[in-house]
Amino acid sequence: MAILSEITFYPIKSCAGIALREAVLTASGLMSEQVYDREWMVVDAEGRFLTQREHPRMALIVPTIKATTLELRAPGMLRLEIELGLPHPQLAPMLEVQLWDEQVRAYDCDEVTAAWFSNAIGVPCRLARFHPDVVRTTGTKWTGGIAAPTLFSDGYPLLVASVASLDDVNEKLHAAGRAPLPMNRFRPNLVLDGIGAFEEDYADELQFGATTLKPVKPCPRCPIPSVDQATGVPGPDPLDVMHYRAKPGLDGAICFGMNAIVTNGGDEPIVVGQEVGFELAF
Repeated sequence: MAILSEITFYPIKSCAGIALREAVLTASGLMSEQVYDREWMVVDAEGRFLTQREHPRMALIVPTIKATTLELRAPGMLRLEIELGLPHPQLAPMLEVQLWDEQVRAYDCDEVTAAWFSNAIGVPCRLARFHPDVVRTTGTKWTGGIAAPTLFSDGYPLLVASVASLDDVNEKLHAAGRAPLPMNRFRPNLVLDGIGAFEEDYADELQFGATTLKPVKPCPRCPIPSVDQATGVPGPDPLDVMHYRAKPGLDGAICFGMNAIVTNGGDEPIVVGQEVGFELAF
């Protein structure tokens, strides 16, 4: 029996996540209190997205959803509050942001916010917010032709991993004399318990009530799993030990977790501890 054991969503791309007991599963990703996963993104002066790959201190920017604001805290910084209400579409400043090879129109948050993030990260940068009129979709190579909606995720609206998969990785790390890693190093949205190690790789469908989630592509890992999410300090790279997770179909990329899309239903309330329908593809 597959059980949903963790829900985490990330209001700001590559900043700290928020562990939730419940959320709404939408076609665009997780939603909580009308805030979407990766609704905001930090960009440099040219509009290019920033992540923990180059700026590991982004892990220390901690968001909290309040009644009408997104509160942000970072070490040595006064807290910042960002209004959750969308700005007036005809008055709000806009900017073009670059996410990988895509150019996306977004709201430009104010100068106070830009100064706060620049100080917190240590480089000139701004905070962009996804524009609700923009349609950004996944590629269709791995999705069976479905162009699924997403916001500022790297490529897919949801990432699924399992407890047993992390246990397997930690066994390998222990054998190599390395410390175990918490799940937050891999930044999944949904964590499943009660299935075997890496069975998520072979799942045909995951059923959350009336909503069907389909794992479509293994997630190639970058250096972010080496970043301690509590300190923002990179350590030994676990990918050195995870060579057994190399995927020939992805040019030998080392993978952990499965990118997933909603194929049926949506706007589904989900809660930690619920049973998840789990069907293997063979």
